[in-house]
Amino acid sequence: MIRIDAIIKPERVNVVLEAMSEAGCTGFTYSNVTGRGNQDGVEVFTGRGSSTQNRSSVPKVLVTAVIDKSNQKKVVDAIISAAKANDDGEIGDGKIFISEVTEVIRVRTGESGSEAI
Repeated sequence: MIRIDAIIKPERVNVVLEAMSEAGCTGFTYSNVTGRGNQDGVEVFTGRGSSTQNRSSVPKVLVTAVIDKSNQKKVVDAIISAAKANDDGEIGDGKIFISEVTEVIRVRTGESGSEAI
């Protein structure tokens, strides 16, 4: 089993979640986060006159899913395709982190492994 953590633009979250579902990902968790990578921040209109403020962190959404390793390529390709702002992509489209999961246990039934996903 693997865990996929995808950090994406908030405006792409619905498209990404739909693409993940179509790729066979049956469950996921997502939450609003802030941070920064190579993108240097964002200029934000403050609402007073024409002043703007440079924020060093950028709002993003963190989508997490645990899936069977055999489905990794299909789900990752779906995320990449759905998260891109356009065909070529652009700075800030996001990042995907993949890690091994040694065990999953369903609290209600005690099932473990792939059956618990």
